[in-house]
Amino acid sequence: MKTKLIYSDGYFIGFDEKDSPSLYRENFYGRPLGIGKPKTPIFTAKMIFNFYEGLYLLKNNKVEIYDIEGKKLDVEEIIKEGKKYIEFFEEKYLVYEDLRNKGYILKPGMKYGVTFMVYEYGPGLDHAPFLVDVLRKESFFSDLQIIRAGRLTHSVRKKLLIASVDLKTRKINYYLFEWFE
Repeated sequence: MKTKLIYSDGYFIGFDEKDSPSLYRENFYGRPLGIGKPKTPIFTAKMIFNFYEGLYLLKNNKVEIYDIEGKKLDVEEIIKEGKKYIEFFEEKYLVYEDLRNKGYILKPGMKYGVTFMVYEYGPGLDHAPFLVDVLRKESFFSDLQIIRAGRLTHSVRKKLLIASVDLKTRKINYYLFEWFE
């Protein structure tokens, strides 16, 4: 049975407090409402999912998504909504999907000023070794931005990946920046 999520104003909510956390237990999808950082994967709570997680789970037949009036939403409708809320949503989603398909766990990287934090094992099991910033292929990344990003990633002991996405070909190039002494 697929988990049912309700979409409203940029978020996907799993109201079933027993079923929805199974997605977190499966591979750290979403976050529980009312629990800061779960100490164990066994909990009961309503869950909230971001656009990347909602779309990924929908495309992988793990969830069904409905709007607040009960209309079932499809992939194209979620992409259309994502574009309303997130600049360069399609490019960012392609990176999310690519890294998830490679077995990584991604969480929002806003606290570091990047698109994603990337875990190898999962939040609470390891620290995110990578920060990922997503750029369009034609974007410019200045030397000052590289220095700032390098100093930040070095101070938090993480590596910076720049993902350059060509939306026409759906090709992603990754560039790894490591601070060395």
